[in-house]
Amino acid sequence: MDGTFAEKERSAIQAILVRNFSMTATDAAELIEEAEKAQAQANHLVRFTRTLKEAYGPDERAAILEMLWEVAYADGVLHHYEANLLRRISGLLYVSDREAGAARKRVLARLGLEDLPPT
Repeated sequence: MDGTFAEKERSAIQAILVRNFSMTATDAAELIEEAEKAQAQANHLVRFTRTLKEAYGPDERAAILEMLWEVAYADGVLHHYEANLLRRISGLLYVSDREAGAARKRVLARLGLEDLPPT
């Protein structure tokens, strides 16, 4: 969302998929490629978030949001476009502001980053 899909972000997504969804690195890389194609053809978030909202319960959706925060912070900096996107996604996933904030803080602590305002 910050205009750059850097290798750090791609690697973070791949690691998250392997760690949380029992995927191989190859399967994760293929899924990322498929997701890039789907995203290029999409013009709104609802198509993606509806699927997640219907398939997962509240705790699982909060965990997914935490994974998204991890990707947003993969390069060590939170861009204001990324912060805005994650706020929109949390609303579409029906994750409360409180839980979304807690998820972000868990990621900051895990990555050893300061809680700075978006750039």
